[in-house]
Amino acid sequence: MTRRIAKIVFATDHRTVGVLYLLLGVVFMGVGGMLAMLMRWQLGWPGADVPVLGALMRGAGVWPSGAVPPEVYARLFTLHGTVMIFFVVVPLLVHGLGTYLIPLKIGATRMAFPRASGLAVWMTVVAGVVLMSGVLLPGGAAASGWTSYTPLSSIPTSRGDWPMVPTLCVALAWFVFFLHAAGARKTPEENSDETAQPNETSATPGPDETTLKPARSILRPVALASLALVSACVATLITRWLAFDGQSTWFVGLVLLSLANIAQAINFLTTITLRRCSGMTFLRLPLSVWALFFTAFMMLLSTPVFIVALSLNLSDHHGLTRFFVAGIGAAPGSAGQPLLWQHLFWFYSHPVVYIMILPAMGMVSDILAVFSRKPVFGYRAMVWSSGLIALLGFVVWAHHMYQSGLNPALSTGFALATFLIAVPSGVKVFNWIGTIWRGSLRLVAPMLHAIGFVSLFVIGGLSGVLLASPAVNVHLHDTYFVVAHIHYVLFGGSLFGIFAAVTFWWPLFTGKLMSERWNKIHFALTYVLFNSTFLAMHALGLRGLPRRVADPSLYESFADLMSLNRYVSTSAFLLGASQLILLGNMLWSLKKGQKAPENPWQATTLEWQPGAPARVWRGPYEYNSPLAVDGKDWIGQGEDLRVKTGASHE
Repeated sequence: MTRRIAKIVFATDHRTVGVLYLLLGVVFMGVGGMLAMLMRWQLGWPGADVPVLGALMRGAGVWPSGAVPPEVYARLFTLHGTVMIFFVVVPLLVHGLGTYLIPLKIGATRMAFPRASGLAVWMTVVAGVVLMSGVLLPGGAAASGWTSYTPLSSIPTSRGDWPMVPTLCVALAWFVFFLHAAGARKTPEENSDETAQPNETSATPGPDETTLKPARSILRPVALASLALVSACVATLITRWLAFDGQSTWFVGLVLLSLANIAQAINFLTTITLRRCSGMTFLRLPLSVWALFFTAFMMLLSTPVFIVALSLNLSDHHGLTRFFVAGIGAAPGSAGQPLLWQHLFWFYSHPVVYIMILPAMGMVSDILAVFSRKPVFGYRAMVWSSGLIALLGFVVWAHHMYQSGLNPALSTGFALATFLIAVPSGVKVFNWIGTIWRGSLRLVAPMLHAIGFVSLFVIGGLSGVLLASPAVNVHLHDTYFVVAHIHYVLFGGSLFGIFAAVTFWWPLFTGKLMSERWNKIHFALTYVLFNSTFLAMHALGLRGLPRRVADPSLYESFADLMSLNRYVSTSAFLLGASQLILLGNMLWSLKKGQKAPENPWQATTLEWQPGAPARVWRGPYEYNSPLAVDGKDWIGQGEDLRVKTGASHE
């Protein structure tokens, strides 16, 4: 038991760290999903007691009745958006799948900076605990939306002592982080690898060989644990001073998360650039790796701006500065600029939209090729389109600010840039269809999720083009049309991409197969219920139903929409419940699932080929190839056909 805990705490192997990120994302998906269910209950049946929870909260004196109070509703949608974007999609899609797969796909033995990966995952845990601790602080959690617009987010709500429970949770999270930092040391594999050439690859070590292990002496672990304990106490005191209410825990939590994201971005870029095995040129990289490369590029350039903005707003929140607070009666020249926060926030957060969708695009490209038994149509165009999306993602941020009094000429410029970024996205959709066209389709669960991703992303993209027009956006900006749009992009896009990736690489992660029948049932229910939920939201938005309102029935003009709101809520409840099918299938697979063969999907990329190859001979999508031997229709990237045919590939 102790060895297992040590293996987790001191983990730096990319597979173990990737799994930790995936588990963290699943936990927060449960949290974010429950917050969404509470929101939909309030919107469908405003003023009605929440089943079970309402009685508990009323009995504890937390709520005045069993219904969700309006101020609590504001905290719900704030935490739901924050958790699902920053602590679910990014940890699952980027850090979890990316950390696990990148070394395997490029023929490397480990990440370029394995200890940075270990520190990043535990820093993410600290960030999540700090964020959620705001729920238990005086005044409650942050309530200014996941965008935390100023001046609302700059105004302190209440001050008071931290309760014991959140203090202990934060202290424990810091202790594990510092224990990892203090107890990690180099392994023989790392020492020998430092003298190797950047593109030199040895045999792939097992997970234990790349795990930074604590020292085995008696005194050293005690000393390191003591150092970690002292450091955790100091860090907890600093955290308590910086985060004195729910909103400030939001700031501090996201600063810590952003530091972890920067470490991971540097790690990804360095690993992909320097640790590719022999023969793995850039134009032989799978599109999933290209997507993660451009994602890391965007994350590295945009996140420092976000850290600065968060720090400035936290300073305003403490009353130390007035960067974003205009104030009444302020001395001339001392008033801040509330709109500056919006510019800084969206300069980061619009690239985040592509950070959350680009990896899914790359992984879906891999999956479509495997189950169409065809090479990806237009490989180079797919690479260039990813690069254009990464670049153009930095020049469209102000289309979120059309209602802020933005100069109309400037709005037109941002609208044109937004229309332009739809072009590389359209190239991808065209190439995905070209990949599927006349292929030998295998409609297994990963393929179904990938096709679902494409169809839902198209709907989300088309509604995004509508919202890019200032004349349309002014009318729809604060309505449920925008809520439907972002969910088609991030649920229909990112989460369907995650479902496709997890079901595809599950045999690689676990060595087991999931039930194909239950995977298909999960897909069918999720796809139908997702559209039932969010297509109807477009209709609500076109009628002008405002978002972020706890009880729309108070407005006479929206009274006739309550039946449709209840339909949306019912669909959302069923959609959330259907995810238990996937969770149950995964747990069943771990315990009773059939053992998976080494390459169950007959894929060509390196992660499916046992042992690190001496070199790579070809691109990642050699399907339906006339050169294939042994009765196969595919050739692995590391497969040397000269041994079998005597032919030369040089």
